[in-house]
Amino acid sequence: MAANAGSEDRDENEPLLSLDEAASLRRKWDEVQGGFVDEPRRSVQQADALVAAEMKRLAEMFADERAKLEAQWDRGDSVSTEDLRVALRRYRTFFNRLLSI
Repeated sequence: MAANAGSEDRDENEPLLSLDEAASLRRKWDEVQGGFVDEPRRSVQQADALVAAEMKRLAEMFADERAKLEAQWDRGDSVSTEDLRVALRRYRTFFNRLLSI
């Protein structure tokens, strides 16, 4: 069980975005910000689009994860206490990743 706890801690601390994804978003942001001097309105529009797209993607990721979690425990009376314990641990991991944004 100690091995599972270590794996679980890694999952809880795992960032939502990979290092490559975060770096790509940072590059896009730098491009948007760099264009402000020459075209401020366009730069703000691009910033809005970039933020909106990422928020939408994060919302979709969380909705998908929540649906998986809900399916795990929402089976009526046939769910064991162990199944519910595992579901609660997965919700905790999900919640901690949410807070890490």
